[in-house]
Amino acid sequence: MPERDIVVIGASAGGISALQAIVRGLPADFPAAILVVLHLSRQSGGLLPEILARAGALPASNARHNEEISAGHIYVAPPDRHLLIGPERRIYLGHGPKENRFRPAVDPLFRSAALREGRKVIGVVLSGGLDDGSAGLYAIKRAGGLAMVQDPSEAEVPSMPRNALQHVAADYCASAEKIGEMLPILLRQAPVREMPAMSEDTRLEVELAADERNQLDVTQLGPPSPYTCPACSGSLMRIGNAQPVRFRCHTGHAFTVMSLDDEQREKVENAAWSAIRALQEHALLLQEMIRLPGFSGEEIADYAARAEQALERATLLRETLAATPDKPDKD
Repeated sequence: MPERDIVVIGASAGGISALQAIVRGLPADFPAAILVVLHLSRQSGGLLPEILARAGALPASNARHNEEISAGHIYVAPPDRHLLIGPERRIYLGHGPKENRFRPAVDPLFRSAALREGRKVIGVVLSGGLDDGSAGLYAIKRAGGLAMVQDPSEAEVPSMPRNALQHVAADYCASAEKIGEMLPILLRQAPVREMPAMSEDTRLEVELAADERNQLDVTQLGPPSPYTCPACSGSLMRIGNAQPVRFRCHTGHAFTVMSLDDEQREKVENAAWSAIRALQEHALLLQEMIRLPGFSGEEIADYAARAEQALERATLLRETLAATPDKPDKD
C-alpha cells in the first residue's frame, strides 16, 4: 500500500497541456486517485476527461456525486460544481458560492483534501492566472501533505504557480513532465510528521463550498473589512491568518486579495463606461433641446455649453481608460 494515495491537481489557463504531460508519465497501475479542477465556464462541454484518457494509461471521467474514490482513476470536476472529497472517501459535488470567481475552484478541492485525508495527499498547482490554489495548497501543507508546483518558467500562464511558491513552502517545483515522473515515487514516501488537527475554520469553508443553502456564520472567520463583495455587495470578512490574504462575504463568496483586486478593476471599468454612456446621452438630449422652439438665445447657449462639457468629460474618461495599464495575466 502506498503511503500517500490521493493526488489533487489545480489548473487554469494553459493547464490542459500541463495535465497531459503529467498523466502521460503515469503507469497503468498508478496506486492513487487523482482529482482535478480546471477552471471551466458553465457552458463547458466537460471534455477534459476524454483528453486526459487519450494522453495516458489511466481512465478518466467527470466526477459523479457520491461515487467512491478509487485508486488508478482520474476524477475531473464537472462544469459549475465544486469538486470535494466527502466522508468515507466519496465524491461530493457542491454548488456552494464561487471562490476566486470560479465554480469549480481549486481551493475548495484542496481544502477538502486537507481536511479529510491530511498527510495522505499530494497537492499540485499548475499553469493559470491569478492565485487560486495557493490557499488550498497552504492547507494541504499544514495538514502534513506534500506540495508540488509547476515551474513557473515553463507554465503557459505563470501566475498561479508563481503565487503558490510565494505563499507555500513547496516541497517540489518542477516541470509538468517531471511531476508526472515523480508522483509514483512520492506516493511511497512515508509522511515525516503526524497529521495535525484541522481548524474549525477549514471545516466551515468546506461546508460552504458543498452547498449554497448552508447558512453558516462566516463572521467567525475574521473581522469585517472595509470592502464589499463584488458578487452580491455584502460586507466582506477578512479571514484571520490566511495565506494568501483572503475575504468572504456573508453569503459565502470568497476572494483572495488578488482576485478581489481583479474584480474591483473590472467594476471600476464598467462604472466608467456607464458614466461615459450617461454623459453622451445627456449631451444628445441637450443638443435636441437646442433645436426645439420656444427657448431664448441665453437658454440655447447654456444648453450648448453643457452639451459640450458633457462630451468633454466623456472624452476625458475614454482617454483615462485607454491609458490604464494592462491587467496581470488572468484566465
